[in-house]
Amino acid sequence: MTRTTQDHLDEIAAQGFTVLERVVPDDLCDDLLADLSRLERELGAAPADNSFEGRRTTRVYNLLAHGGRWPEVPVLDPVLAVVDGVLDDGCLVSSLSSVRIGPGESAQPVHSDDQLYPVVDPDPPVVCNTMWALTDFTADNGATRLVPGSHRGPKPEYGGRYETVPAEMPRGSVLVWHGRLWHGGGANTTGQDRVGIAMNYCAGWVRQQENQQLGVPPATVAAFGPRLRRLMGYGVYLGLIGHVDKRSAEQVLLPPQDGSPDDGIVWDAT
Repeated sequence: MTRTTQDHLDEIAAQGFTVLERVVPDDLCDDLLADLSRLERELGAAPADNSFEGRRTTRVYNLLAHGGRWPEVPVLDPVLAVVDGVLDDGCLVSSLSSVRIGPGESAQPVHSDDQLYPVVDPDPPVVCNTMWALTDFTADNGATRLVPGSHRGPKPEYGGRYETVPAEMPRGSVLVWHGRLWHGGGANTTGQDRVGIAMNYCAGWVRQQENQQLGVPPATVAAFGPRLRRLMGYGVYLGLIGHVDKRSAEQVLLPPQDGSPDDGIVWDAT
């Protein structure tokens, strides 16, 4: 049975997360995996030495700066439609990074992704994040662990012990969750890597985790489509936030493009 965007939004409202099964085309999974292996080699990517990033987990950050097919990730239609429904269509790319959990990795401490924002039970949410499964996610290989319904409560104690369930899903699936949901990467007790892509979004009025305007060269952004430019923060949120002398950053810094909105300032309507 085909599930609608509203079905997924209802599930997020009820339990804090949903899974869109096999929405990423096989060829895109293949290309992202291959390019990720290349980037890890060229950048000398290696595990960090802290509890959050993991000691047997390899990550590559700022993936939109590396060309290839990475610009397709933030704007994949079925996923972005759900994110828009949780936040709104003025949301931003907060970060795009890889998470390769290697054999022998222990479970990541349970946390919420809005934990550092100085807000208390905001409504609407300030963060909506996604995890793309480029390999199968299982309970044994490090599938993301979740605390269903925890998005309706306070923020967790970092590293506290909580009852969790694994977000098991086949390759090409995408887990989407409310930013207040308690969760963490799982332990990998297998002999194979678990590879995922953390495609994270935030509300248009919240500062992004990765500085998209400095991290991705404007010459690279110039080749992006209109929606991705705005997701990067080159638009004006609600006619006010992010303007440059009453114009959008896109109008100031990037060449004009068909389909780009003519951002107006909210004051002009008063």
